[in-house]
Amino acid sequence: MSDVCNLGTVPNLQSPDPLAWDGPAVGLLDLDAFFASVEQLDHPEWRGRPVIVGGSADRRGVVSTASYEARRFGVHSAMPSATARRLCPDAIWTRGNFERYREVSAQVMAILGDETPLVEQVSIDEAFFDVTPGRFSRESPILICRRVQERVAELGVTCSIGLGVNKTVAKIASEREKPRGLTAVLPGTERAFLAPLPVGAMSGVGPATQERLRRMGIRTLGELSRADDRELERTFGVLGPRMALRAAGLERSAVAEAAAPEEVKSVSNERTFSEDLTERDQIRAGIAHVSEMVGRRLRRKGLRGHTVTLKVKYDATHARSAQRSLAEPTDDERVFGRVAASLLDELWQPGMRVRLLGVGVSGFDGARPSQMSLFGDDAPEGEGRDRSALGRVTDALRERFGDDAVSYGRDLRFKDRTSDTAPMHKDA
Repeated sequence: MSDVCNLGTVPNLQSPDPLAWDGPAVGLLDLDAFFASVEQLDHPEWRGRPVIVGGSADRRGVVSTASYEARRFGVHSAMPSATARRLCPDAIWTRGNFERYREVSAQVMAILGDETPLVEQVSIDEAFFDVTPGRFSRESPILICRRVQERVAELGVTCSIGLGVNKTVAKIASEREKPRGLTAVLPGTERAFLAPLPVGAMSGVGPATQERLRRMGIRTLGELSRADDRELERTFGVLGPRMALRAAGLERSAVAEAAAPEEVKSVSNERTFSEDLTERDQIRAGIAHVSEMVGRRLRRKGLRGHTVTLKVKYDATHARSAQRSLAEPTDDERVFGRVAASLLDELWQPGMRVRLLGVGVSGFDGARPSQMSLFGDDAPEGEGRDRSALGRVTDALRERFGDDAVSYGRDLRFKDRTSDTAPMHKDA
């Protein structure tokens, strides 16, 4: 029997017994075509048909997730919706329901939590987990993974799992067989499993790194594992030897114990516009529009920040950002939005086209940068307090009656001019 057990398709448990796992056991659970799978779960009539979750082709949307039926036509995540529509003209399109996706994700993570307290969720549809024999259970890690898959399937979605001695091996193994795959790389066989794979199979090795490795004559993980550490360090710094260690399957990686959510360091939103913005007043209105979304999320999280970032994207591949600090922390978009707008001249000149705007707020640690307020003493006494109260009233009305209950002129201005891909918001 192979040392790499693809148990999703080859349930061969003859001797040597793969269930007799000896050593660390780290799994990576990856939900299969997650958003599209939830849509097919909630819309039975969509099952077996190509489903695309994303924005529309006519408004510069992008694909968030495509069902496996759509992937057969070449559709994949992050693809422009116009391209996806051309490849799969009969697909069912939906913007998606992210509250519903979070709900199902939480149910899946609870299943993992029933097996081990060492669960490290890395995204809405992925999580590492530690099922090393003897740590919390003496049961075979492979049997635990099978049980997890069965319980997830009972929810109406499916997952693929990679199992190995560390995170690198588990992640690569999880991609080996999809959907519903269970690939176990038995302890001691990591190097043989990794060696023939291209360097791009390892997370963190993007196109630029692949090209630099190619110029060094390194194309596979096996070649990377045998590369000279000094040459790697000269080219990549301290990360070079670490890449070689991971490529050899020798990485030591611990799964973080489930705990309170990691401290949020920044909150941001981005919006892509269906038509480029070209005039200063349009762009400033767009900044205010995005800032309002950030302010609402900051207040919901109880966060106030000192640092404001403005991002401007000019076309599909070119973007720049600028940053400025405040003397006092704020969650009020009328304050940090003005700061973001003041950064525009650093990133834009008349004649330039703007495809996307992003606004972020960070610096929640309470430290106050030594910088004068941008608004000085010209703000009337009590104005900041009044503006903050107005934001909270607006939030409450929208929470109760929906997002369209209160709209500013700038929001109406962009109602039909933004991409209908779900707004990009990030907590980092």
